[in-house]
Amino acid sequence: MKIAFIKLGAILLLATTVLSCRGQKTENPPMRTQLNMQFQDRFNAQEENSFFENGMAMRVPVEGTVARGMLRHDTALYEGVDEDGNFVDEIPFEMTRDFLYRGKERYDIYCQMCHGATGNGQGIIMTGQYGYVPAPTYHREASYNMPDGEIYSAIANGIRTMPSYATQIKVEDRWAIVAYIRALQKSQNVPEAEMERFDVDLAQLVDQYRTEEARLAALEESRAVRGNDEVSVARGERLYIQNACQACHSLDGRDVVGPSFQNLFGSERNFTDGSSTTADEDYIMESIIDPGAKVVEGYQNAMVPYDFLSESELQSLVEFIKSVSDE
Repeated sequence: MKIAFIKLGAILLLATTVLSCRGQKTENPPMRTQLNMQFQDRFNAQEENSFFENGMAMRVPVEGTVARGMLRHDTALYEGVDEDGNFVDEIPFEMTRDFLYRGKERYDIYCQMCHGATGNGQGIIMTGQYGYVPAPTYHREASYNMPDGEIYSAIANGIRTMPSYATQIKVEDRWAIVAYIRALQKSQNVPEAEMERFDVDLAQLVDQYRTEEARLAALEESRAVRGNDEVSVARGERLYIQNACQACHSLDGRDVVGPSFQNLFGSERNFTDGSSTTADEDYIMESIIDPGAKVVEGYQNAMVPYDFLSESELQSLVEFIKSVSDE
């Protein structure tokens, strides 16, 4: 009989346990025997805190604080300069096929629309109709002689009218782009004997080169035919638009990248070297051909030389600037 009562009690206990686990919810607060840190005096992000004078719970990090893993003390890698502040000569990465092709991919995304697929500065938006200052070619003596760090710095920090790409292109990818630019430069100067060592159709490359040469020649010819030797305000205005002058020089007195053309002719110009002159025809033409010769106070030498313009085109631009000054 005693054993029967024990079995019955066990069955009732089991039944009670099963019934208590039916999944029903309760509005009663849970029992907590160990509070740990479930209840604490803390503040959520952006919450008010009267303890501090400015009433903000979130505190500004101490000046000079660097996040873990973000200490960029390697200036050669992150800035392209050595300890003395000079541009480094070589890329601080191993030159591999994957690294080079990564540079090509990034170049095609961020660079070729201005600098061109071959680095000749003839990108699709450098035609004059989009309002951009023409990009220089990489196939010139100045670009060949640039240290790798200088090209990296231009990508990271921007230069003249080119913006910084630091927020868009990662550090390693910037160096990969530098590597690809060097490859583009070498590709334009490969001896024929060396090219014959590889599976390259030289005849096809020559045809492509001649086609590109013919296109550029036709473009120059169309420019010459379009203007001939005419010197006029109307032609100067067309040149002002075609060569993207409006990107840097306004006509209404606003300072953009460079001085406004409004009331420019005949005004006194003060330069960064302490000299000054009157903005006459000679000064304006010199500023177009060699903008670095006299840099106006308060501005940087951000303009590329427009020494490809003909004499009549330069004179037409001067006449246009005169007309804006006369208004």
